[in-house]
Amino acid sequence: MLSYGLGDAGTGIAATQLGFYLFPFFTGTAGLPAFIAGTLLMVIKVWDAINDPLIGWMSDHTHTRWGPRIPWMVGAAIPLGLSLAAIWWVPPGQILEKTIFYIFMAILLMTAYTGVNLPYAALSTELTENTAIRTRLNAARFTGSILAGFSGLVIAAGVISEGPSGYLMMGKITGSIAAITTLIACWGLAPFAKKARKPITKTEPLKLQIRRILKNQRFLKVIGLYLLLWCALQLMQTVSLIYLEQVMHIPKNLSKWIGPLPFQISALIGLQVWSITSNRIGRITALNWGGSLWIASCLIAMVLPPLSSGITLVDLSPANSLELFKLLSLIGTIFLVGFGASTAYLIPWSLLPDAIDADPDHPAGMYTAWMVLIQKIGIGLSVQILGLLLTFSGYQSIAQCSIPSLCLEQPPTAQITIRICMGLIPATLVVLGLLRMRRWPDKGAHLQIQATDS
Repeated sequence: MLSYGLGDAGTGIAATQLGFYLFPFFTGTAGLPAFIAGTLLMVIKVWDAINDPLIGWMSDHTHTRWGPRIPWMVGAAIPLGLSLAAIWWVPPGQILEKTIFYIFMAILLMTAYTGVNLPYAALSTELTENTAIRTRLNAARFTGSILAGFSGLVIAAGVISEGPSGYLMMGKITGSIAAITTLIACWGLAPFAKKARKPITKTEPLKLQIRRILKNQRFLKVIGLYLLLWCALQLMQTVSLIYLEQVMHIPKNLSKWIGPLPFQISALIGLQVWSITSNRIGRITALNWGGSLWIASCLIAMVLPPLSSGITLVDLSPANSLELFKLLSLIGTIFLVGFGASTAYLIPWSLLPDAIDADPDHPAGMYTAWMVLIQKIGIGLSVQILGLLLTFSGYQSIAQCSIPSLCLEQPPTAQITIRICMGLIPATLVVLGLLRMRRWPDKGAHLQIQATDS
């Protein structure tokens, strides 16, 4: 369990830092125009989507004494660390030279990222056929990922203020962590991976892969659930900072902590609680309970009263009980959101092995690749939906204002739209996800765990 939890630490810290800091680094430190920075991010996503099925298929067809997965993780660990450090370096030269360098590094980074992450994710299906242990493995996985991501944010906060040298230092630290934790995880998992179930390998073109997937009704249910929950989660995370600062009037120096910290802590607690709940009373029951809590907290977030405009940290004292109560209510709601939303990490991945088992050939790499691809589609869809809704609502960005401070007070239509994106739309998506899983043939993990413990 410890080794499997470490296996997602490297890719977890990479995903968190790239998501939060790469675009500001390209535009503010590397000196790239915004449209080139956006194009680079698009290249990363496109290549990341292309290489998922490719590496999944190659991983399924790898034959070594250590199984098909561990060699890929070992081989990609060092390139992951080196490219994660190099992506934060500002090379000499003009914009063209820098762009070429970052395209090359982005392709190398995402290839190494997939080379570690996809075979690693497939291992949870192959290490054991016990549903309860698979659920525990996925809880360990996302615990390691969230802890590593949070550590990445702390590291970044301590060094990036130093400019280019700070970003490079961040890259060196996190690149080293990514490579070392991956290799340690491989060392711990190798004896078990050597004895794990192997996929039945045979050449299969893309058309037949798609046909295989469409015939697997369990996989279609799981992938539909994952898409709905991940769209809801990503929409909330993307709009959260705008919601805190421009709707709830949280001061900027406080909003960066109020959003991520309660959510990360509660998600970590939720992973442990829902893992235990899944193994005692069933995964679908845990999904229903966590999803219901998530839906309720989304609706609460949509109607919470904002703090008074222009309020400062000094004003948030026990003497000003009303404003303090509003702040504590907001923090409590974010905590509940994270606690319920942690089911989006755990439950779909704990159900995926059931869908793979329904296929006689058990091609875990292929199914895992399509699962990851759907996750990335969900991220893209949620951001696209948010951009369209905000545009139609009359939302004013800083670039559209002659006096930037005036943009912090958005028109009523934009504020309502932000609240809907934070509450009603995610809640609706989660409801649809719960309805989709009503007839899932759960294997009874709570019964298996009792047999395992005895």
